[in-house]
Amino acid sequence: MQTLQGPESRESDRRLESLAQQLLRDRTLLVASNRGPVEHHLSQNTVQAVRGTGGVATILESLARYVPYTCIASALTEGDRHVARSAGSPYLAPVEGKHPLRLRYVVSPRTAYQRYYNIFSNPFLWFLQHTMWDLPYSPNIDDNLHAAWERGYAAVNASFAEAITSEAVSERRTPVVLLHDYHLYLTGGMVRRSLPDALIQHFIHIPWPGPRYWAMMPPYMRNAILESLCACNIVGFQTPRDAGNFLLTCQDLLPEADVDYADRAIHFRGNTVRVRHYPVSIDVSALQELVQTPDLQSYQQRLLPITREKTIVRVDRLEPSKNVLRGFLAYEVLLGRHPELHGEVTFLAFLMPSRTDIREYQSYRNEVMDVIQRINSNFGRGAWRPIRLFYQENFPHAIAGLSLADVLLVNPVVDGMNLVAKEGPTVSRRNVVLVLSVTTGAYGELAPGVLPVSPVDIEGTAQALYEALVMPQDERARRKQTLCDIIEQADQTRWVTSQVEDLIALAR
Repeated sequence: MQTLQGPESRESDRRLESLAQQLLRDRTLLVASNRGPVEHHLSQNTVQAVRGTGGVATILESLARYVPYTCIASALTEGDRHVARSAGSPYLAPVEGKHPLRLRYVVSPRTAYQRYYNIFSNPFLWFLQHTMWDLPYSPNIDDNLHAAWERGYAAVNASFAEAITSEAVSERRTPVVLLHDYHLYLTGGMVRRSLPDALIQHFIHIPWPGPRYWAMMPPYMRNAILESLCACNIVGFQTPRDAGNFLLTCQDLLPEADVDYADRAIHFRGNTVRVRHYPVSIDVSALQELVQTPDLQSYQQRLLPITREKTIVRVDRLEPSKNVLRGFLAYEVLLGRHPELHGEVTFLAFLMPSRTDIREYQSYRNEVMDVIQRINSNFGRGAWRPIRLFYQENFPHAIAGLSLADVLLVNPVVDGMNLVAKEGPTVSRRNVVLVLSVTTGAYGELAPGVLPVSPVDIEGTAQALYEALVMPQDERARRKQTLCDIIEQADQTRWVTSQVEDLIALAR
């Protein structure tokens, strides 16, 4: 597999750094996200910094390879709150990179953050945007949700806008403000009112459904979200479909919006917002370097004894949109239909706790655990357990598992992109076969090398898993090389570069 350590890669990095210097010659870069690149935990009166979890945190961490910036994020832990009180704002974050990364925490009252995150952002916005409601039985929008909007979501967004404005004023330079994801939909409009000359981009990592789904939201909430996004200079999405759905939503539901489909732009109250798609990717070279580290190789050695002749792997947060339950049900069908696989195949499941305070997530986790127990009880024998579960936050351990996979199952109900689908082939030692849901954002890029499945088709997923397990080595190698070529040609450097190029064009 070609790596990105060669001249072409170095040239891409140099070009990006040159573009970043051009963009930031007389500007300062502020990046805002609910979750930052690091978390702090208190242990025996000491503070320990650990890598932040999730795709956004990974992106924020690696961004320091290319540009200096200040990250503005929520204080999520007691350690974060302690650092915010003691270190002042901002402070130099403990993140490795070519450029310094300054971190400023937004410390919200606990009640406000609970309403903002656990009631409005999740599950309300998350479920809506992942089209996960059974419409006849969709959640009632009651006083609790209205209060969560006013005294949670809007309040925390206002705190972010205030922090961004304060940081921009202290820098005394025109800011480039990059906002990330669905937690901060109101921040762009608030920043625009206080910093009219700011260059603002909002990138949305999750899917954007069509206007019929957004029509279920109370008009005053929906209009506030759309108006704020239309106060930005650029709104970015993972796929052309998501960008197109945003244009349709504004046309159908936002009064005064003038939608230009040819230019992919919206004219609204004197502002023009460009609607673009930037498929997020991974830092290929950094991931390949990680696989060579002693710690990760130690994880590989510990996993090898529990793998069998054939190993299926999945890496996911344990939550409903990832469709973990149907993946195990398909594996159960596979084992029932092919007794010759008993004792020959192992399913390594690296599942990370997710939003454990939310009732829907708790119920889903319990269902998954019950199915795992049933499969292991019904099919296991001797030392063989059909499913080996690792329920923890441990990124290197999960990457070690991906490197040992013969088959990688990625079957979410719907996903903005899904970086696991790109990480698996990149670190594979076994010519991994990727079984991928057609409803992931990654499918549009990776389709030439995958076995496609419908996320709700348990029978079809079982058949795809079997096909992947018995696929000849030459076909496995061809598919993996196809995937690696696609991923390397559009890696994270390209993702950042395309956005910087568009921002420079606007700045001119």
